[in-house]
Amino acid sequence: MSVRVRFAPSPTGRLHVGNIYIALHNWLFARQRNGSFLLRLDDTDVERSTAEFAAGIEADLTWLGLTWDTFARQVDRIANYDAAAARLKASGRLYPCYESAEELALKRKIHRVYDRAALKLTAEDRAKQEAEGKRPYWRFKLEHRQVQWVDLVRGNEHIDTASQSDPVLIRADGSYLYTFTSVVDDIDLAMTHIIRGADHVTNTGTQIQIFEALGAAAPGFAHLPLLVDAAGEGLSKRLGALSISDLRAQGLEPMALNTYLAHIGTGVPLIVKPQLEELVASHDLSKFGKSSPRFDPAELLHLNAKLLHLLPFAEAKAHLAGVGLIDVDAALWDVARANVEKIEEIGEWQRICRGSIAPHIVDPAFAAMAVDVLPPEPWDEGSWKTWTEAVKTATGRKGKDLFMPLRQALTGLDHGPEMRLLLPLIGREKTLRRLRGENA
Repeated sequence: MSVRVRFAPSPTGRLHVGNIYIALHNWLFARQRNGSFLLRLDDTDVERSTAEFAAGIEADLTWLGLTWDTFARQVDRIANYDAAAARLKASGRLYPCYESAEELALKRKIHRVYDRAALKLTAEDRAKQEAEGKRPYWRFKLEHRQVQWVDLVRGNEHIDTASQSDPVLIRADGSYLYTFTSVVDDIDLAMTHIIRGADHVTNTGTQIQIFEALGAAAPGFAHLPLLVDAAGEGLSKRLGALSISDLRAQGLEPMALNTYLAHIGTGVPLIVKPQLEELVASHDLSKFGKSSPRFDPAELLHLNAKLLHLLPFAEAKAHLAGVGLIDVDAALWDVARANVEKIEEIGEWQRICRGSIAPHIVDPAFAAMAVDVLPPEPWDEGSWKTWTEAVKTATGRKGKDLFMPLRQALTGLDHGPEMRLLLPLIGREKTLRRLRGENA
């Protein structure tokens, strides 16, 4: 059977790094096996789900290159859930309950798990409850046994469902819970593997039993360790600040994020990959341990810089255009790319080399002597050495005292690419004007 996996976000907000961490490993797993990657929107929460969020999810995945082969929405599949629920009711695996929230809270103080009191109700008891205006919610009757599976990340796993409460699958208002709808979808859409976060491990025993109760074999499972921040704290309350749209707005490259999330937690050396296809070949869920990977924005930024340093101009052009830098040429890109962390920072070197900057003259007398020995054009990478040797002879300066005032005069900065590379881009006219203290 061909591999089929899914990414199933709820369109109640924008995607964040925790979502993409899961989506990416599903996508890589499928592509490595020539399988299919399904995007399913779990949008049955009609009050919070919006078309804007749904469009944002698709835009974020597209930006990262995580294209999908099949698309589905849960809101279009209510009839499937109704039919599956009817089957479970007919087999006695779904049973109605009538406790109020207050009654359930009291029970939880006495019993660690639900006491199955509703199973003792007769037809007359249920009719009386409903005659009083109570609407039932529905629980799935678990078989009290060990449920075992071989997890593709965690190895041999088991859940003792005798220690769990019968889960609620249908609310009193008739709406379905994730535990149920997800299984129905995974059956109907022929998912072969479920790759998700380790916070779902405890759900797996229940869901395997629902698969079996509906007459389906359970798919394979892989539970990835949850991300934490650089200090080892949980990201759950902070992920909103790490939305994909925010990272995109910050000028980060999609492959920097893909590379980072593909490697952290695996123990594999973090080597930047310019193309998604390069991540596919080395993908291996078994390399994950159970400890939580640390997501460090500083490390991501460092990786982003390394990616830009390797990016050829032919590939960089579209990225530059995306941040409005349509006039950057190959010569400028090749000189400046090793000195930026984000692609938008090329704009500063575009201004320095092609535009105008304020003069930064520390010693006017020294600058005047540098003007007197400025060589004629054409200039190449050897022109800087020719000029500075002449300035050294004329002024007696050497080392930092020679080079730094010239760099500051020509760039306005005390750091950047090698001046032998910058000088030909700046040109003789701008060099003269800047040494004379003029805006140029």
